[in-house]
Amino acid sequence: MLRPFRQVDVFTRTAYHGNPVAVVLDGSGLSSELMQRFAHWTNLSETTFVLPPTEASADYRVRIFTPVLELPFAGHPTLGTCHAWLETGGSAKAPDAVVQECAAGLVAVRRTDDGLAFAAPPLVRSGPVDDDVVAHIADLLGLTVADIVDAQWVDNGPGWVAVLLADAAAVLAVRPMPIDLDIGVVGPQQPGSDSAFEVRAFFPKDGAAVEDPVTGSLNASLAGWLIESGRAHPPYVASQGTALGRAGKVHITQDDTGQIWVGGGTVTCVTGELEL
Repeated sequence: MLRPFRQVDVFTRTAYHGNPVAVVLDGSGLSSELMQRFAHWTNLSETTFVLPPTEASADYRVRIFTPVLELPFAGHPTLGTCHAWLETGGSAKAPDAVVQECAAGLVAVRRTDDGLAFAAPPLVRSGPVDDDVVAHIADLLGLTVADIVDAQWVDNGPGWVAVLLADAAAVLAVRPMPIDLDIGVVGPQQPGSDSAFEVRAFFPKDGAAVEDPVTGSLNASLAGWLIESGRAHPPYVASQGTALGRAGKVHITQDDTGQIWVGGGTVTCVTGELEL
């Protein structure tokens, strides 16, 4: 069976500068095993499968797979999937937002001047990080404990723990060892930069540390921590992917209700059909 397919670059308005996601726009009838096998084959950080919603208020349902496991939520796949769904004729039930159903619940996605933006989901784990874990993270990242300004659990599904370094240069200088945690690293940019923070994201795979080019879920949870601690003042832009030769830009805003929105550009790079 031929199924419509898109590969979308996310958090960029220039193709091949952001983070790609593979989107299978009709996942009906596919087993979890086949979805996982295809995600492993694409070898992208995430591959998504669009399905009919089971919640009355949702416009579509999505399942999100890394090459090795299924995620309840992820940021750049949310924006890339919504982009592909709209591009192929999807029409939202509500006038002001698309409602995506995923394993983590319902996620609103709206159009903004900076591109599509999703409502940051609530954290499933937050709070300070124990000293022994901070020391372990420092070892994994090739740092000393003194290099880490602060650390916080910022898990909104993927399992993120975040560390704040002194500045963007310190973030870009990180050379991780093999890791066993999903680690986000953030540091403030110098005045005059086109972004407020530099962000990097590392996760374990096959005994190594893999770096994600641009990470919506991490930036969503980082935003809550940085804003609450007074270190960030929305709206702001975070840069990510610099160390990999990318130029991702993540736009963070906060509405009058306190809801944080995470957005950026989306560009279709591959259009076609596939046999699954």
